[in-house]
Amino acid sequence: MALRDILAAILVTLIWALNFIAIKIGVDQAPPLFLSGMRFFFAAVPAVFFFPRPKASAAIIISYGLVLGVVQFGLLFVAIRLGMPAGLSSLLMQTQVLFTIAFFALFYRQRPTAAQILGAVVAFIGIALIGRQQMSSAGALPFFLVLGAAAAWGVASVIGKQAGKVEMPGFIVWSSLAAPAPLFLLSYVFEGASGWRVALHPSWTLIGAVAFLAWPSTILAYAIWTRLLLRYPAPVVAPFAFLVPVFGMAAAWVVFGEPVTLAEALGGALILAGLACSYFGQRFVAAVWR
Repeated sequence: MALRDILAAILVTLIWALNFIAIKIGVDQAPPLFLSGMRFFFAAVPAVFFFPRPKASAAIIISYGLVLGVVQFGLLFVAIRLGMPAGLSSLLMQTQVLFTIAFFALFYRQRPTAAQILGAVVAFIGIALIGRQQMSSAGALPFFLVLGAAAAWGVASVIGKQAGKVEMPGFIVWSSLAAPAPLFLLSYVFEGASGWRVALHPSWTLIGAVAFLAWPSTILAYAIWTRLLLRYPAPVVAPFAFLVPVFGMAAAWVVFGEPVTLAEALGGALILAGLACSYFGQRFVAAVWR
């Protein structure tokens, strides 16, 4: 990769890592479901007027927006509000790779390789270690909500494949239109009218968090990432995603003072090793056995 593109890939992973910091700051200011609704509302408006409608069916665009916006980020925002550390969330969300492999095997008959199966086993041992630690401190619910969010990301990937070759930034913008109304409705049912009261008198902190979530994290990062995937093979670009939890956990430690226990560090190392095994396939296994 050209140096400029390497720096661009690192910038994207840094933005996505700081996304978790912005979520943590945002849910301290506004109810999580309402905050998620604001994220996708401002990701779609006014950008929808500048991006042409993607050449995909309305059903795919809407279903992608519902799964990604309502399920994935709805669960993630609620989990962080309930006490799931932002740094660990950035790590656990990367298990979407394993869920994606499993769902593609189920829906597209793409049988996982031996390396992918081994990677899943190693990663889930790491997940179990972190889960045990998390359940003893913040409880089980936030942990399983983040895993549910990662699984929803995998489902969204399956739906996205149905869209075919589309301009991903435009696809993200238009699919974002499907998320705000259900999220605002769920917020009213479960969170009451508190979100609307906050929206009428937002703090500058909340405005900054929403702006970062809606624009750099959603539109800019996806646009850069898509351009890199169009220019280089996916195996060249995808491993940069390993930097997301590295940046995420470091930023959470700096901003919030989130500690990392020995069990969490070991679990995180196992998850990254498992994901590396899934990404690099048989070459990774061969390197280990040498």
